[in-house]
Amino acid sequence: MIQQIGKVVATERAPSTVDEFYFWTQKNLIIKPFDVVKVKHIKHSTTFGVVEEISHITDSASSLAGFISSDFGDVEATTNTDRIGMNYVKARVVGNTGSIYTPVLDGQPVSLADEDDIKQALGLSGVKHPIPCGYIEMYEENPITIPVHFNSHFLIGPEGAHLNISGISGLASKTSYAMFLMKAIQDKYIRNTEGLNNNDSVAFVVLNVKGRDLLGLDEENDELDETNREIYLQKLRIPPTPFENVKYFYPYAKNPESVTYGRDFESQRDAGKAHQYAYTYESDREKIEMLFANVDDTNETMSSIVAQIASENSEFSAVTQWADFKTKLSEYKQSGNTGKDKEITVLSWRKFSRHFNRVYEKNHHLFNDNIEAIQGGVRLQEAIQNINKNDVLVVDIAKLSEEMQGFVFGDVVSAIYDLKLGQIEGREEFEIPSKIIIFIDELNKYASKDIPKNSPILRRVLEVTERGRSLGIILFSAEQFKSDIHDRVKGNCATHAYGRSNAIEVSKSDYQYVPPVYKSMMTRLEQGEYILQNPVFRSLLSIKFPKPIYRQFKNG
Repeated sequence: MIQQIGKVVATERAPSTVDEFYFWTQKNLIIKPFDVVKVKHIKHSTTFGVVEEISHITDSASSLAGFISSDFGDVEATTNTDRIGMNYVKARVVGNTGSIYTPVLDGQPVSLADEDDIKQALGLSGVKHPIPCGYIEMYEENPITIPVHFNSHFLIGPEGAHLNISGISGLASKTSYAMFLMKAIQDKYIRNTEGLNNNDSVAFVVLNVKGRDLLGLDEENDELDETNREIYLQKLRIPPTPFENVKYFYPYAKNPESVTYGRDFESQRDAGKAHQYAYTYESDREKIEMLFANVDDTNETMSSIVAQIASENSEFSAVTQWADFKTKLSEYKQSGNTGKDKEITVLSWRKFSRHFNRVYEKNHHLFNDNIEAIQGGVRLQEAIQNINKNDVLVVDIAKLSEEMQGFVFGDVVSAIYDLKLGQIEGREEFEIPSKIIIFIDELNKYASKDIPKNSPILRRVLEVTERGRSLGIILFSAEQFKSDIHDRVKGNCATHAYGRSNAIEVSKSDYQYVPPVYKSMMTRLEQGEYILQNPVFRSLLSIKFPKPIYRQFKNG
C-alpha cells in the first residue's frame, strides 16, 4: 500500500528545480536523510528523490513569540493552543520513470517508496556482475532492508577501478570493510561464476600494517553471532566462512616475535601456510632507492647514487654481500673518492650512507644473503610473482620501521607490475590471475600530498591508479584523512567509502559536493556504517555491513 506523507511546496524563495524539490510532512512523521520518496509527475511518470535536509517550522514570526507564549519565560507554563507547525523536507532528484526532468509541480502528493521503487531510484535494480557491498535500511516506520551490490566492472575493472576508504582510526572499521568486499569478491570467483568468462580470475595481496589484524584471515571468527551470520546468509548471500587459499609472509628474524605481532608463525609454517622473507644484495640492490622514498632529493643526487650502485659498470657490481656493500659505501665517504661519477659530491655520499646505515641497523635481520638457510625462507618478489588464482597473500610489515614498510610495499607493487607486464619467465598468461587486488592501509605514508614528488614509491602508486586498471592491477586503500592523499591517486579511484570522520576533515575541499547534512552524519557514523560513492549509484548511499567472518584478535 502506498503511504502518502505530504505534498510538494514550491515557493518564490524555494522553487522546485530539475535537481531538487521541497515538500511538507506531518511533524510527527519519522523520516531521515537518505530515505527515498516519490512524487507523481506529468505524463503519468514518477519522480524519485532522496531526502537531504529536514526542518521543522511554525507560524511563529520570531523566537520571541515562543518566549512570550510561555507566560514571558515560565518554563513550566503550558499553552492553551499549539502553534501550527510542519516538517519541511528538501529532497534531491535522482530519477524519473519517463526520463522527464522538468521540475515537479506544487501540490503534487509525495509518498514513501516501496522496495522496487527504491532499487530503481538508486540504480540498484538489475545490476550486472553484482558484488555485495552491504545493505541499506530505509524508513523508521515499516522499515525496508535491501542488499546493495556493486557492478564489479566499476570496482575492479574494466569500466572503473580502485577503492579508497577513509575514516577515523578504530571507529570506521576501514580494514574490516575492505576485507568484507574482498571476501565477497573471492566468493564470487570461487562459487558464483555467473557472468564470468574463462579468463576471469582474481587474487589478493594484503599488507598487514597494524598489530595482528590480518594474520588470521583463514580462521573462523568464533565470536560471530547468529544475527550477523543471518545477514551474511540471507541478506547478502555470502557464506559466513573465512578466506580460502591464504598464505602469510613474515619478516625474517631468528626471533620472530621481534619483527611481528603474530603469535602463530610456527604452526602456520608447519601447515605450509607461512614463510619468512628477506632481501639479498645480489638480487635486490636495485631496490635500494625505495628506502629513500621520503627523503627530499631535489637535486636527484640520491637517485644518481642509486643508479651508480645498480650499474653493471660500477665498483658495486662486484659486491655480493650486504656487509661488503657497507664497506664499499664507506670508501665513497672519504674525501676525494667519489668513484667515476665526479658530479656526486662526498657530502652526497655521506648523506646517502647515513640514511642507509640507519635503516640497515634497525632492520638488519631483513638484509640476509643466505635465504636458502632460512626454514621457510623466500624472496618476497618471487613469492608474489608465483601467485595463483584465488590466492590471498598476506605480507606482514606491522612491526617494521616506516622506511622498511615503504620498501616492502614498493617491492610488492613492483613485483605485481612486472608479473602483469609479462616480464617474468616461466609463467604463461593463462596461469596468472587476470586481476590482482592490492590492499594497503595508512596510504598517507606512501601517497600523501607531502611525499616528495620524486619518491619511487609514490611513482609506483600513481602507475597503479592511472594505468593499473588496464593491466588488471587494482588498489584498495585506506587512510584516516582523504584530504591528505595525492590528488591523482584519489582522483583515479572509481569508488569512495566514507566512515566516521571529524568536522575539520569534512570541511575540506574533498567534501565540497557532499550535502551539509550528510557531512554532519559522517561525524557520527557508527562502526559498521559507511557512506558510498560509485559511478553506478545515482546518489550517495548509507550502507551497513556485518562483522568480520575471520578471526579477531584481542589487544595485546
